[in-house]
Amino acid sequence: MERTPVSAADWTSIEIQQDIRLVVADMDGTLLDEHSEIPQGFWPMLARLRSRGVEFVPASGRQYATLRAMFADKAAQVLDGGELSYIAENGNVVAIDGNIAEVHGVDTDVTRWTIDTVNASAAAGEYDMGLVLCGLRTAYVQRTDKPFLDEVGKYYAALEIVDDLHSVLEDVIASNGESDIILKLAILDFDDAETMAAEKLTPLKNDYQVVVSGKLWVDIMNATTNKKQGVEALQRVLGITAAQTAVFGDYLNDLQMLSAGEWSFAMGNAHPALKQAAHFVAPSNADHGVLQVVDKLIA
Repeated sequence: MERTPVSAADWTSIEIQQDIRLVVADMDGTLLDEHSEIPQGFWPMLARLRSRGVEFVPASGRQYATLRAMFADKAAQVLDGGELSYIAENGNVVAIDGNIAEVHGVDTDVTRWTIDTVNASAAAGEYDMGLVLCGLRTAYVQRTDKPFLDEVGKYYAALEIVDDLHSVLEDVIASNGESDIILKLAILDFDDAETMAAEKLTPLKNDYQVVVSGKLWVDIMNATTNKKQGVEALQRVLGITAAQTAVFGDYLNDLQMLSAGEWSFAMGNAHPALKQAAHFVAPSNADHGVLQVVDKLIA
């Protein structure tokens, strides 16, 4: 079957195979509704998926602890004590059935450079931004105003405020990774993250990934790490092929992930680049597009 992009209004006419074994969905702008909430219909859908042997995996730039806080308790009820698998921190953490299977991080040089660049730019009033050092155990910030902490708190349930991010880095170096690791560097810019990244972070782009993950967020990561790697790790462990995988996303940090599943869907509200890359366009997150499509996939 030729799979060309269709409009959100036409997706229901697609004949879809029934041998789907893995469904991977981004969170913000994708699975979550316009109020950033898990739709009520998600939990019955999860039960139907599990009863048919289909694995559902959230894939997010959010922290692993945050994803577990959002899903774990209710999922345990729905799955009779079972655990979801997760792709967290934009692929830097992959957890399968409650066990961390893969971890990736950034090195000390880029961390130092980014701390200095964000601090200098913020101090000069160039951008209204702050930095989050994303560790495996917790995330660290030094900016303390309420708007910043409120926004960061949406994505980082485990969060520690420190006087100086450089001191955190030195502690990580001294521990040699035994107590923590810097997974990625997340910059929150209240104005326009994509513009800021183009103007301030260009020197990193040859050696690191600079990923715009939302209107306000930019992630700096290992050059070889992305959500696609997380999907492929799950496929290897679970014995699932790309032809048996459905993937949903809405923003640029989902771009590589779309190629990991033959059934790739950009949301109706997605960035134009995703609509060009995906095989299909799903209804928007406000219309619970993931739930609508998955119902058809497993019907």
